[in-house]
Amino acid sequence: MTASTEIREEVVESKSQRYYSPTEYFDSEEAAEYKSEYHRGQIVPMAANSANHNMIVGDFVTPLNFAFKGQKYYHLFALGLRLWIPQKQFCTYPDVMVVAGKLEFAEGRKDAITNVVMVAEVLSKSTANYDRGDKFKLFRTIPTFREYVLIDQYEMHVEQFCKRDDNKWVLSEYDGADAVLALSSVSFEMSLGEMYDRVDFESEE
Repeated sequence: MTASTEIREEVVESKSQRYYSPTEYFDSEEAAEYKSEYHRGQIVPMAANSANHNMIVGDFVTPLNFAFKGQKYYHLFALGLRLWIPQKQFCTYPDVMVVAGKLEFAEGRKDAITNVVMVAEVLSKSTANYDRGDKFKLFRTIPTFREYVLIDQYEMHVEQFCKRDDNKWVLSEYDGADAVLALSSVSFEMSLGEMYDRVDFESEE
C-alpha cells in the first residue's frame, strides 16, 4: 500500500556553541573511537547502531550492489563514508548513499562526498524525528539529491521521499512483507520481506 503527499522546500538554521573548524572536525574523526556529526562548528556524537539496524542495511545494500554490477556510473556506500554539505557546514555518516556519475569530494578530502543522489537511513527511536526533520532539510539543499528512504527497524514500514521535476517532494509509504519499494533515482526494486529478511523484531521489544 502507498500513500502520497507533498512537502515544500524549507531552510534550516543550525545553532552553534563552541566553534570547531571543519579541519578540526575531520582531524578529530580520524582518531575518534566513535562517529560524530559536524553542525556549523559543533561536533555531535552519533548513537551506536543496533544489530537489527546493521542487518537491515546489509539486506538493503547487498542486492542493490548486485544491481550496480558492471555499471561504473553508480557508486554505492554504506555505514562509513561521510557526506559533507559545504553550504550548510554539515557533515554526517548516512547509512546508505548512492552517487550518480563522478564522485565529488569535500575540498582536500577523499573521505567525504558532496554529490549524493539517494540516501537511506534506518530509523531508531532516538533519531527518527531528527532524520525526518532537520537532517532531511539539510539534505534537500544538496543540488544532486533526489531521493530519501527511511526504514523503520521496529516494524516493516518504509517511507520514500522523491523529488519531482517541479522541485516538490512526494512521500510514498510501504507496509508489510509483500510491499515492493521501487527506487526513483536508480533502477532498483525489492520487497520489504527481502529488506527485513534477517530482522528479529522481538529483540527490540
